Amino acid sequence: MALTDQAQALLDMVYRVGAPRFHELTVTQARHSFEKLQFVFGGEPEAVASTLDVPMARPDGSALLARLYRPLDADPAVALPLLIYFHGGGWCVGSVQSHDALCRQLGNLAGCAVLSVDYRLAPEHPFPAAVEDALFAVQWALANAEQLTVDPGRVGLGGDSAGGNLSLVTALMLRDLGTADLCFLCLIYPCTEIESRRASRDRFSSGYFLDRESLAWFFERYLPGGDADDWRASPMKAGSLGDLPPMLLVTAECDPLTDDSVAFADRVRSEGGRVEHLDVDGMVHGFITLGKWFPEARIVVEQIAVRLRCELKSCDDASN
Repeated sequence: MALTDQAQALLDMVYRVGAPRFHELTVTQARHSFEKLQFVFGGEPEAVASTLDVPMARPDGSALLARLYRPLDADPAVALPLLIYFHGGGWCVGSVQSHDALCRQLGNLAGCAVLSVDYRLAPEHPFPAAVEDALFAVQWALANAEQLTVDPGRVGLGGDSAGGNLSLVTALMLRDLGTADLCFLCLIYPCTEIESRRASRDRFSSGYFLDRESLAWFFERYLPGGDADDWRASPMKAGSLGDLPPMLLVTAECDPLTDDSVAFADRVRSEGGRVEHLDVDGMVHGFITLGKWFPEARIVVEQIAVRLRCELKSCDDASN
């Protein structure tokens, strides 16, 4: 349960300088602080073959924006497998830009296109706005696969933290609608339950980056007066977790959300699902996008990419 030297050094630096925590900031300040953290510690973005900002037109005339990445060696005429990615940030902070370097890495290493979705954020757009955007983005991408030059039969969902939550909820909705067969879910320390009394919530409630007060700050803005038992906010509350795509679950050892994620994985397995669990020793919540500071981030991204490439290829083999 010991932090790595790098994780301890980062926390020491944050607390030594007295940097305010999320719950001590306004929403605007929190968003700026999060973007600054990613810029300083996120590493240089890799070159890719192309990026394209994609406006996904809604029936009401508005558009949901996303960014499409094609990996460095991709033939522009070849339909690639696709990972649709939802960024983390407690449904309140984060952006396509904050996760730009990560999406580039994933695309290059896995040999797939990545569509990073700029879903609406709380508190301006509380639950279920992000859920609605996530479902719409996946349905739009599948319907417009030819336009994106991607293969609609080889699609996975991924996300970190709040984005992992949105990936799970969207997969459950698509299962219930019976309109899409996803190949894979990549869940990086996802939020699976809003209210929890599992041990890691207390064990890492203070001094481990994502503290109890910050969690409450995010939840209160995402669900103002809302129902924490709604499975679209807490997928662990879904009536069934069966018939979900194979999933890779990445957890950080020193993260208040870890025990919730493990309990979720155990339940999926008990209902016949397949979950591969990668627990990263000594890491804190949020490490995956801080590759300049954490060498573990690059190693884990490489492991994710290997599994992503394999699962998307298996989908292709199964369809032929």
